[in-house]
Amino acid sequence: MKEELAAVYEELNRLKEAGLERVAIAPETLEMVEALLPKDSPKASKVEVLQPEATEAIPVSKTPEKPVAPAPEPDPPAPAFPEPPVIDLPEGTAAEQLEALRAMVNACETCKAHLSGDGKVVFGTGSAQADIFFCGEAPGADEAKVGEPFIGAAGQLLTKIISAMGLDRESVYIANILKWRPEHEKPYGNRPPTLEEMRFCMPYLKAQIEIIKPKVLIALGNIAVTGLLGHDPKRRMGQVRGKWHDYEGIDLMITFHPAYLLRNDTMKTKRMVWEDMLEVMRKTKLEISEQQQGFFLPKD
Repeated sequence: MKEELAAVYEELNRLKEAGLERVAIAPETLEMVEALLPKDSPKASKVEVLQPEATEAIPVSKTPEKPVAPAPEPDPPAPAFPEPPVIDLPEGTAAEQLEALRAMVNACETCKAHLSGDGKVVFGTGSAQADIFFCGEAPGADEAKVGEPFIGAAGQLLTKIISAMGLDRESVYIANILKWRPEHEKPYGNRPPTLEEMRFCMPYLKAQIEIIKPKVLIALGNIAVTGLLGHDPKRRMGQVRGKWHDYEGIDLMITFHPAYLLRNDTMKTKRMVWEDMLEVMRKTKLEISEQQQGFFLPKD
């Protein structure tokens, strides 16, 4: 009993030092105190007993509490994207089908609703008979301004890669999963598209692939891989890059995005991407010269 009383005494002293003037004591604690008092002492029952429900309404500190501001109302949830479009391609040549699909994308209300300022829908560019299809993630500011994919700094590097393969932009096809530049509040840089955004736009990309029927798809960066092969949080570029994969019966090569090369401008990363392109050239039976074999190798 004495140990319990000592604990009560220590707690009351602590509360006193903290500036409290009144404290609620439970009836059972009061009974314990009374049992230890001498018989001729004033009864502790004179102490005011506060019931638990009453203590909530009684102040316990000298300093009045500041009124708590009500919590701000949460922002309303962003409206969900509509169901992805169902594409019904018309009869005609590949070039005619591409133009019909381009008109569908340009008329898409969801695509137009996400354009910012004077931004344009970015459809795709290149040959309708291309053997090689380069797939990126989303347009940047330069692309949205002109309405053509991969024309900024990363696009210029991609053009050099294509040229090193002995090709040009007119002989391959280049497109992004997302057909508009993802909006964001920063005045600089780009935001990667969300899974919901890519889910909406994927039917347009699939239709482009269906029309062109390339021999090889090249996914540029992890976001493009996610759009084509599905979301996998365990997937790592280091594990899937440079290896052949399958996308609905089409050979898929995964490599780094040109923007990654701009940030990691080393001979090693350049050679890694170039080895991926050599694999693509072999798969599509492009002639490879001795000079091309040696691109980005350390010089003796």
